[in-house]
Amino acid sequence: MTNSPSSLPAQPPLGDIVLPCLNEAAALPWVLDRVPDGWRAVVVDNGSTDGSAEIAARLGAHVVHEPRRGFGSACHAGLLAATAPLVAFCDCDASLDPGELPRVAAPVHAGTADLVLARRRPTARGAWPLHARLGNRALSRMTRRRTGVRLRDLGPMRVARREGLLSLGLTDRRSGYPLQMVVRAADAGWRIEEIEVAYRPRTGRSKVTGTWRGTWQAVHDMRAVLR
Repeated sequence: MTNSPSSLPAQPPLGDIVLPCLNEAAALPWVLDRVPDGWRAVVVDNGSTDGSAEIAARLGAHVVHEPRRGFGSACHAGLLAATAPLVAFCDCDASLDPGELPRVAAPVHAGTADLVLARRRPTARGAWPLHARLGNRALSRMTRRRTGVRLRDLGPMRVARREGLLSLGLTDRRSGYPLQMVVRAADAGWRIEEIEVAYRPRTGRSKVTGTWRGTWQAVHDMRAVLR
């Protein structure tokens, strides 16, 4: 007897994409619509007051509630909720296109890299404010001195294997989480690569690098990781 397509068991996802979320109601429909086949959206609501969690659930995302504020808290809650072999992290503000994931994840999926970071290429004026770029450039140089890994961007979109990420024992729960991931991966001998992706003006107001104060706090958190 031949199974009909509807009776065949659903294929488990290749990857989970963790989307830290704080008041991103305006961006969520576009972001979730761009999640590619084979990936499950894990939206981690970090205390939104604009209905983001309800919108994400209505659009089919797996929603995790993380009451402890902080970018790292949200990211790690998503990692712990992930079940697929690959885990991606991506901002939830529509500045990055989840549709790029298959290309970014390809080296990890093929086994030729252990961690792939998306290097941002601004597509419009104002997509990446000057103060945010300067802060990122300084941190990239400090990371190179600390780890020997040549990176041009510590971008928020990245992909690695779930079990490997869990083995890193990440502890930062603020803005230093992405950098701690890179530092500990480098110390563990991981193969780290960059792949260029388009970077668009975000939807809504930035909570971190959209302001000088937010950028300073992020740089402060990351410098603490490097120390």
